[in-house]
Amino acid sequence: MARYKDAVCRLCRKEGTKLYLKGERCFKDSCAIERRNFPPGQHGTMRRGKLVGYGLQLREKQKLKRMFGLLESQFKTYFEKAEKKKGITGENLLILLERRLDNVVHRMGFASSRAHARQVICHGHVKVNGKRVDIPSYLVAAGDAITLGEKGLKNLHVQSALESARGKGGLMPWLEMDWEGMAGKVISLPKREDVKYPVAEHLIVELYSKV
Repeated sequence: MARYKDAVCRLCRKEGTKLYLKGERCFKDSCAIERRNFPPGQHGTMRRGKLVGYGLQLREKQKLKRMFGLLESQFKTYFEKAEKKKGITGENLLILLERRLDNVVHRMGFASSRAHARQVICHGHVKVNGKRVDIPSYLVAAGDAITLGEKGLKNLHVQSALESARGKGGLMPWLEMDWEGMAGKVISLPKREDVKYPVAEHLIVELYSKV
């Protein structure tokens, strides 16, 4: 399956909730959900049907998968890893996704969205503990230092993202940022209470239990 390349705002309208795929625009009145909170397409203005059972479980999976821009096969691989770990499978899944390098780069403010973070990483601008890492799916660990190279920090889109993030403040409790040195650090692994997605992960577990 090819990666989704159409207007990402359609995905938010499809799910009926903000997936925060457009960076700063998601916090403005120009957000598609704010202006047109109905599904895209010819029949979009029709009333949403109430989802139950499989339909509800599928929508929860699709929301989380689309937030992180993952293909179906990639998402299933994360679920299988979560199943093998000790603890609650749904929580393990969220924590694994949260530890992705593209998510961390975005969370720290180096990128306006996860898609932007993937681009910054793939262009070789990101360093973990001083070594360049160009794999967006790289899983960070507690104690990891995240920095950008000089060329990356000079990028206008990165500078804009950093300025916006610094103005908002409020980093995730498991991350810290040295705004003067433009360096971030993973101070601990995330916990379930640190994850604020509008997703009921137990429904995703129920969906895969049927496969």
